[in-house]
Amino acid sequence: MFFKSDNSLGAPEEMFEALREVNQGPVTAYGDDPWTKQVTQRFSEVFERDVAVFMVTTGTAANVLGLSLFAPPWGGIVCHNESHIMADECNASEFYTGGAKLMGVAGDGGKMTPDGVIDALYYTAKGDPHSTQPAIVSLTQVTEAGTVYSLEEIRTLSEVCKAREMNLHMDGARFTNALVSLGCSAAEMTWKSGVDVLSFGATKNGAMAAEAVVLFDMDKADELMYRRMRAGHLVSKSRYLAAQLLAYLREDLWLRHAECANKMSARLAAGLRSSNKLRHAFDVDANMQFVIMKKAVHEQLIAGGAHYYTWPGRGPKGDQAKQDDEIIARLVCGFSTKKEDVDAFIELVGSVA
Repeated sequence: MFFKSDNSLGAPEEMFEALREVNQGPVTAYGDDPWTKQVTQRFSEVFERDVAVFMVTTGTAANVLGLSLFAPPWGGIVCHNESHIMADECNASEFYTGGAKLMGVAGDGGKMTPDGVIDALYYTAKGDPHSTQPAIVSLTQVTEAGTVYSLEEIRTLSEVCKAREMNLHMDGARFTNALVSLGCSAAEMTWKSGVDVLSFGATKNGAMAAEAVVLFDMDKADELMYRRMRAGHLVSKSRYLAAQLLAYLREDLWLRHAECANKMSARLAAGLRSSNKLRHAFDVDANMQFVIMKKAVHEQLIAGGAHYYTWPGRGPKGDQAKQDDEIIARLVCGFSTKKEDVDAFIELVGSVA
């Protein structure tokens, strides 16, 4: 009954097969190999247009390198207060941008609204040397609360950006889970909705250490090439990253993995809703959900063999708000989560006093 993180679930055999395929003698390093070149072609097919793809090994690197293209040291990065770049990536954004300011926005269910973004910009003045110059908005898809921005919500945020000569970044650590949830194409969820740069996550959905910055503004590609090298994220044996991403996108493995994770999460949510031992903090849109329970219930679940993280977030407001004798637990399903574990956890919840 392991629901701590989709980061924890290992990798499928397809990844190891792909690594064995490319592990055949010497090839030119630093991306000058046939597999790395195939990655850009494959991503361009997925996104239905020419894109620039820069592989890295961590989601943090993908986020901050993408943001650094658009946010100068005197710039502002608008993001949700509980976003990964704000709460979980130390000062990486500030470091890689040379000092750009993170401007936090509140929002129910992990989502920013256009009004919230506009309010965050209230005290900024374009061209005023005393003022932070807002440069880019960063949204997380799936959000840190497990919810998913609709295409319309992404478009409205993009409209706010474009009206103020700002760009839009998507932290897609769980990109494919959101894609499956919405039932749309990768193009529709990104550049067709106004996204300028994407952090494309694969590690949470089955890769070992393979992430990518996907750039829709091709004029910025040369600059990102140098920024990645300067940051120490140009991997010499990039064929091993390329092999993973090619395997990930081959025969819809990425979509099948996300479908499995989302399906198990939906099964878990349905079973837990029938219990009077806990309640959901937010809508369950993809593969991650948050439940509020009594501390005594939490202790019994842990003693019964359940594994999950407690969440420090504030949670919902009003009648559903967390009380002093309660905790919020985060439950994440992944590509290899088994139905038996989901059902065992539901049964365990039903058995506690």
